[in-house]
Amino acid sequence: MRKLVIAISMLTFAGSAAFADPILDRQALMKERGKIVGGLAKVAKGEDPFDAAAVLTQLQALQANAEKLDVDALFPAGSDAGDTTAGPKIWEDMAGFKATEDKYLADVKAATAAAPADVDALKGQINTLGGDCGTCHQTYRVKKG
Repeated sequence: MRKLVIAISMLTFAGSAAFADPILDRQALMKERGKIVGGLAKVAKGEDPFDAAAVLTQLQALQANAEKLDVDALFPAGSDAGDTTAGPKIWEDMAGFKATEDKYLADVKAATAAAPADVDALKGQINTLGGDCGTCHQTYRVKKG
């Protein structure tokens, strides 16, 4: 029993340490997201060749990234100050922000489930995901000056 209590305590500590600095953690998550979407966009634009298996792998990585975004842990009260482009509207409209992220996650899951068979199908999916990103950036992000 004692080992179980210790193991649970360690997991709890590890979970709380996972988001030690919410600003840095969310920036890292968004940079990863941007890199994955950027790779998919290159394929959709014809800059990189279409490979169905590689596209599916990227979509799965994008879904894993989206599933890691815990709004409550990464956007706690007080994390609007400092080196961040997260806009104040996030904290003014947390329900709307969460709904926007939920829509993005649902669209990523749909894109992964319906893995594109060709570049035209990928273009449609990228347009949807790009629209989700744009909505969030326009509404909840401060433009870098």
